[in-house]
Amino acid sequence: MNNLEIGKKIYELRKSEDMSQAKLASLLDVSNKAVSKWENCDANPSLEQLIKLSKIFNVSLDELIGTSEQNKRRKIYKIVITGGPCSGKSTALSWLQNEFSKKGYLVLFVPETATEMIIGGVTPWTIDNNIDFETSILKLQIQKEKIFEEATKNTDYDKILIVCDRGCLDCKAYMTPNEFKKTLKILDTTEIQLRDSYDAVFHLITAAKGAEEFYNFDNEARLEMPNEAIKIDDKILNAWIGHPHVRVIDNSTDFETKMRRLMNEISNFLGAHETYEIERKFLIEHPNIETLEKMPNCQKVDIIQTYLKSSNPNEEIRIRQRGNNGSYIYTKTTKRIINDLKRVETETRITKDDYLKLLIDIDTDKRQIRKTRYCLMYENQYFEIDIYPFWKDKAIMEIELHDENQQIKLPNFIKVKEEVTGKNEYKNSSIASTNL
Repeated sequence: MNNLEIGKKIYELRKSEDMSQAKLASLLDVSNKAVSKWENCDANPSLEQLIKLSKIFNVSLDELIGTSEQNKRRKIYKIVITGGPCSGKSTALSWLQNEFSKKGYLVLFVPETATEMIIGGVTPWTIDNNIDFETSILKLQIQKEKIFEEATKNTDYDKILIVCDRGCLDCKAYMTPNEFKKTLKILDTTEIQLRDSYDAVFHLITAAKGAEEFYNFDNEARLEMPNEAIKIDDKILNAWIGHPHVRVIDNSTDFETKMRRLMNEISNFLGAHETYEIERKFLIEHPNIETLEKMPNCQKVDIIQTYLKSSNPNEEIRIRQRGNNGSYIYTKTTKRIINDLKRVETETRITKDDYLKLLIDIDTDKRQIRKTRYCLMYENQYFEIDIYPFWKDKAIMEIELHDENQQIKLPNFIKVKEEVTGKNEYKNSSIASTNL
């Protein structure tokens, strides 16, 4: 269900009936704040509430949630292009427009909010404190993204790519942990809600790290010296760790090739949203959890993974709850096996209500897997370390590759027992079937 479609429809129907938010809230036995959140696209009604709404306004569920044939076909992806100062973002946006317009996408760009505000005279030194400044940036960023998402409703395009020049989590790099926590409270949101509202994050490494001779001050909002740019680059990258799809584009090649690598990564992600997943998997000794949790380049995520019934023996269907501290996102994933390294994966974001409904189709031959995942950025490589509660002496570490011949550098503080890529007994579906 699309928050934008539902929120606007509820507002239009309520106004057409000359009904106040308070009156609608009383009919539904919810708070005024809940109705306001729906209409502002900050939340969705539950399935039960949608049914009540359809009866109150005498409309079908399809009409209420906007499931027209065109909306069913339409694919909207929202990605972030981020990175340290002088990383090539401006050029990347130009390449993106050219590359993906040719592929039939409507490409929309959400401009960098911090630069807009600084050029407009709103700066850290003209605002009373850093929290107020970064909160202002975040408020504007959230509203801009909503407006851009709203703008996609009246287009004839079936494929839409919303590109954010920096995203909400970039603000975290410019705040202390306590400041960021206060900002989230002010905005009544969570880090997971902000971070995982994007489909993918692509981080371009600053030229100050590996291409020092090309570092410049062409952007009038750029104030950082090269050594400061490196520190900020690291902080920005660390802010996004924990997102399920982060890709890092470093300076190991010339600039044009750097741009082509970025285009390839985005193309691979989009595909038809049916992408080849190439990964290697390692059985490791149980890591020191305290060490992992102290690392700034590591983020903890709690996962509940449930397998659904499938009539195809080479197909795996699962649903997943992912997040922590009461804030979660939900996805449905279908995988088809190509070979030991390669699988075709189709993943879609679903609502909590959809997730709960799908639990009816649970595969009773497999247990539900609960695990803690530590997302680790090491040498610009994104590792995922899965800790299972029933294993005390071992864990699984995975890395997703862009091609089958990609070289990897394993973290030097992780003790690898053996590579288990392709070994059935260490696949999640097998672990769900046994007590290894």
